Parts: sequence; structure tokens; C-alpha cells
Amino acid sequence: MRAFILTGPRQFTVAEVEPPAAAPGQVVVDVERAGVCGTDVEFFTGHMAYLHQGHATYPMRLGHEWCGAVSAVGDGVDPAWMGQRVTGDTMLGCGHCHRCRTGRQHVCEDRSEIGVRRGWPGALAEQLPVPVTALRALPDSVGPAAGAMVEPAGSALRAVQAAALEPGDTALVLGAGTIALLVAQFALAHGAVVHVLGLTEPSLDFARTLGVHGAWTAAQLPAIPFDAIIDCSTGAGLPAAALDLIEPGKRIVFVGLSATPSLIDTRTMVLKDVTAVGVLSASPALDGVIGHYASGSVDPRPLVAGTVGLAQVGDVLAGARPAGAGPGPKIHVDPRL
Repeated sequence: MRAFILTGPRQFTVAEVEPPAAAPGQVVVDVERAGVCGTDVEFFTGHMAYLHQGHATYPMRLGHEWCGAVSAVGDGVDPAWMGQRVTGDTMLGCGHCHRCRTGRQHVCEDRSEIGVRRGWPGALAEQLPVPVTALRALPDSVGPAAGAMVEPAGSALRAVQAAALEPGDTALVLGAGTIALLVAQFALAHGAVVHVLGLTEPSLDFARTLGVHGAWTAAQLPAIPFDAIIDCSTGAGLPAAALDLIEPGKRIVFVGLSATPSLIDTRTMVLKDVTAVGVLSASPALDGVIGHYASGSVDPRPLVAGTVGLAQVGDVLAGARPAGAGPGPKIHVDPRL
């Protein structure tokens, strides 16, 4: 089968590789669609922390946002999975440690991550091996574009849940990328008044098309009492700004990661009686995302600007937009092209 292989910083190839076999407890998925995300770009540039911590090494096969159809099942797997359209969890815990046994496999110290950590091959390929325990069935109403947006949306939904928004609450989303806009969509579905803080007018114009109540640059942001602030940015100074902007007694949720340490003054956090929450993974919210997509309460498809083949992945990782791309922030890959 064909796969996109990252061989070093900004070095890559599309090559024929041995197709996966369904090991016991696993399935093989024929990939319909995969997303390219910021983590993939960090691996492409060589900046991703896992490369320097020993959790990932080149060569590697990227791709952790995906959907497809099961084409083979291993021993111990229910044959009813054959032909089922699926997506799946990225975080593959060891299954034995205290964290895994208490429902926190996404922070297992010995976890693999599909297309990210410990060499598990990713979805920028024609086929993908997946443990059956990580699979999530997709209803017919969730097509390929939405199916490959389940994984990134899991983190967004968890962030909105952590913000404890009530209908009518006012939320500020920091950032205007994929996760930020998914957060905005889920917050709107929860009945919140949603504002987005971004850097460029085109990105803010696009956010407005999703129905947000306000989209601002930092210089434009009005003095509004925010009941929740969800930081989806990579700006090292924005966590401190969030602490300044949040209403006393309310919540800040951190999803984005900056390249350098982002510092806050815990004295301010204490004196304002603020709750701060960090969100790492989509894992606990995947089923909820599929439910939102299936019901139509959230539609991620406008965020997908275009779909390319494996041969164009390197250009996308380098920052190129494919010809004819729409205004959304997400680029998808169809490995069959």
C-alpha cells in the first residue's frame, strides 16, 4: 500500500510499504479521509517535543484524525465489525496500569498514539491498524469529512464541558484555528454567547460565518464580563491575558500549547477565585462528538477547506494551500487519490 513517510525534518516520501495485518484484538481500516493538524506540522519541522523526549523518532507515519471502513479483523474481534465505517481514539493505553484501569488511558505513561507516539503507524496511508477497543462506529449520517473531524472535536467538546457553560453564559475563545472554531460551535450548541479572539480579519470573517456573536482582534476586544475563557491558541502570553479577562469565580480552560513556557500569576488566580482546567485528549468525548454530528447540532464540514492526495501532503505540511481551497482552516487527505 502507499503511505506518506516523514524521514526527517522537512524530509518525506510517498512510498509503497507492507500493508498491515490484523493482529489479535485489532482490525485493519481502509482509510477514507485523514486530517492534517498542527501536531503533524510540528513533526514536519522537527519541533515536536516527543522527538526530543524519546517518544517518537524518524522515520514515522503521521495521521491521527481519520475515518474509514474495517476491511479485516484479527482473532478475538467480533466479525460484525467487518465493513463498518469507523473512526477511533488516538490514545492507546497499556490497559494494565492504574490510569488505564480508572478510565484515564489517554494519560497512560506507556501509551502509544496513532501517528504520533511510539511508532504506531498513522492514517496518512491507504490502510491503518487499530485496536478494536479504540474503534467508534460512525452512523451513515456522518460522512467522510465529518468522520475525520471527530478526533479534533473531542478535545473541543471536552473543553466546553470543562468550562461548565450554562445557556446564556458568555464565552471567549482564544484562537481561530480548527480546535478554536470547533470549541465555538460546541459552545453555541450549549446555548452560550460566543466571542472569538483571532489575529487576522479573514480568519475572523470566517468565524462569523459560523454564527459566533463577536469576532475580534486584541485591539478590538470589547470590555465584556466573560463567564468562561477557552484558550486554544499557541500564544505564550494568552494564558495570563485570559486570567486578566475572566470574571471572578469563573473558569479558564487551556487546550492550546505554546512553543515556550506560558506563565500565569497564581496570586491573581487565587484572589479572583478562578478555576483553571487543562485538556489533553479527545478520548473521553468521542461518543459525544459523534452524537452532535449525527443530530446536526454541530456541523464541522465548513471548516474543511479542501482535500488532497498523499502526493500533496508535504506541501500542505510546509504551509501551502491547495488550489481552490476554501476559507476553512483544515486540510484533509484522501489516500486513495
